[in-house]
Amino acid sequence: MLRIRNLKCFYGQIMAVKGITLSVREKEIITLIGANGSGKSTLMAAISGLLPSWSGEIRFEENDLKGMDPPAVVKAGISLVPEGRLIFPPMSVYDNLVLGAYTMLRSKARNEVQASMAAVFDLFPILKERCSQPAGTLSGGEQQMLAIGRALMAKPRLLLLDEPSMGLAPMLVEKIMGVLLTLREKGLTILLVEQNARAALSVADRGYVFETGSIVLEGAADDLLSDTNVKRAYLGKDYEEFDDEN
Repeated sequence: MLRIRNLKCFYGQIMAVKGITLSVREKEIITLIGANGSGKSTLMAAISGLLPSWSGEIRFEENDLKGMDPPAVVKAGISLVPEGRLIFPPMSVYDNLVLGAYTMLRSKARNEVQASMAAVFDLFPILKERCSQPAGTLSGGEQQMLAIGRALMAKPRLLLLDEPSMGLAPMLVEKIMGVLLTLREKGLTILLVEQNARAALSVADRGYVFETGSIVLEGAADDLLSDTNVKRAYLGKDYEEFDDEN
């Protein structure tokens, strides 16, 4: 579904992503793990059209994403849940969601917008309850649900999520990861960037490990969870001790 080949991304003269190659198959959850500054978010920006300065190849289904701006990428079937949520705090929950469907509104497909809204409310009932509230009054977890719901309003076939667990309590992280599994069961393909490697690998099918703009390891999620180097670098000593005891 998504094929990336020899991708290099630049900020000015600085190469932030250094010739990576990866793939995402239909109905997979793929996770990218790595430290801050390793190139994960830069990759997401390139795929979604927010970073025009790149070379190599990004293909989604039959589309070459080279030169596409963000609205064209959304129309092609890709939605991004950005790092930090980036909701519009003064606007209502409802209006935030409607903004996610702006490509459909421009084509006057209002019935589709209402169907998308109903699907989001089915996935996140709390958003229906908070529909008329300013988005800025929601809790952190509810704001993350809103950010995901806004991205789903465009009816994507590929959902990009950049650090969805950031700032959330463990119980909410578990809930968000459960939502991703539900979406995958409904047929959605997901590319997930996460520093919480344990949570990400627990729901993913496969993963890629990033370091300083390069992919240094890839494989099935279960294999990465049991890899000694991944444990040491990303899962922490406590996880390794727990694993040894069990």
